[in-house]
Amino acid sequence: MGNFLKVLLFLVCSAGWAIGQNPAHKSGITFKKLFLDYQSQNGGNITNFKDYRHGYEIGYQRMLTNNVTIAIPLRYGVVNSDSINDFKKRIASLDAQFQYRFETSGKRLTPYVFAGAGGVYEDSGEFNVQLPAGLGFYFRIAPKAYFHWQSEFRYSFTENRNNLQHGLGFTYLLGKSTESALTTEKDKMTKIDSDNDGIADDLDLCPNAFGPKELNGCPDKDGDGVADYEDKCPESKGLKQFMGCPDSDGDGIPDNEDECPNIAGVAKNKGCPEKAADADGDGIPDSEDKCPNDSGNAAAGGCPDKDGDGVADKEDKCPDKPGLKIYYGCPDTDGDGIDDSRDKCPNIAGTVANDGCPEITKEDKKTLEVAMQAVQFQTGSAVLKPESNIVLSQIADIMGRYPDFVMTISGHTDNVGSESANQILSEKRAKACYDFIVKKGVIASRISSTGYGESRPITSNVNEKGRSLNRRVEFNLIPRQ
Repeated sequence: MGNFLKVLLFLVCSAGWAIGQNPAHKSGITFKKLFLDYQSQNGGNITNFKDYRHGYEIGYQRMLTNNVTIAIPLRYGVVNSDSINDFKKRIASLDAQFQYRFETSGKRLTPYVFAGAGGVYEDSGEFNVQLPAGLGFYFRIAPKAYFHWQSEFRYSFTENRNNLQHGLGFTYLLGKSTESALTTEKDKMTKIDSDNDGIADDLDLCPNAFGPKELNGCPDKDGDGVADYEDKCPESKGLKQFMGCPDSDGDGIPDNEDECPNIAGVAKNKGCPEKAADADGDGIPDSEDKCPNDSGNAAAGGCPDKDGDGVADKEDKCPDKPGLKIYYGCPDTDGDGIDDSRDKCPNIAGTVANDGCPEITKEDKKTLEVAMQAVQFQTGSAVLKPESNIVLSQIADIMGRYPDFVMTISGHTDNVGSESANQILSEKRAKACYDFIVKKGVIASRISSTGYGESRPITSNVNEKGRSLNRRVEFNLIPRQ
């Protein structure tokens, strides 16, 4: 204990020597209500505020430099801890603490950190050394008066004595600084500070409004470094070169003068982009518009594009259907490389040689050729013989394989009998084949039938062989137009 008192006495004497070396800095006294927490650091819970105990502090402090202050607090209180058997004692302590203040010129709030050493006496005669460290702040309410809050952790060299202490109170500064010690009435008048911003009224451009030193005591509501009385945009943080106004789009024209503050523009257009001539009003400047007098879209170079495929209507071979530029605006529905405007079978892939339709296989072509003679009728009538059913069924199957094709059925006769009778007979025989195929499920609109009588022989009728060849039904499969 004797050694501790010597250390503490040395610190106090050092503070006194420092005070003597810094006569311009003020001293002060502090009064605090304390909240003592021994329990949370010794097995308790820091949130059990009901277990905090009360104490009081009176202290003395002195500034050593503009940022460093020594404080000598004397404290008294009653503490207890659930983790220490029957620990409920009155304590008294005396510390030497050094504070480092983060000075903010012209501001009311001054935060600080501190550390030090102190001795603690307990009412049973026990003594322990503690090392406090923590933080706090001063809030100025008058030139010499402050509200004062401090929180600290205190490390003890005695077991089960670590603790937390929080204090809320009042600090009052004593004495006068070198500057305020001037005795002439004129000098006293110059040190009046009506707005308490730390700048004397004779130097304060705004003596009745709190403001920072760098702005000569004038307020700066938006914090942009331009005093409110000079700031053309006091509610918005801006730039000094624009008298405190922002330039949101960076075009060199402040927002308060910019009619398009969010789009970069030019001064002659009041901050808006230059407006290019656009006769048809489609948003494409005439200099870039291939159809300056007709509203269009950008994809079509400013020209009308009814189907929106990017091909101008004047160049679009299929203006009512979206297509591809490579096909002059026409689609290629079946993807066979032949656009729909040229494709006779647009819904089924085919070949160029067959105008976009699929090639008819050799087998199917052969069936159609054979059918010309294989379809047989009762003599002199349009009644199909049973053997004709096979080949007609095959023709119905062929129609199913070529959905984009249609079929023409034509009936022919020899020259035996009257011409009119032969014409009627050829029509009936073609219609009989038509009816059979429709009954097999082929859509009627895909088939047509007609008769030519004896008008289109394929060989001479001078003998029976020739006449038998002329008596025929032809089946022609052609792409749908």
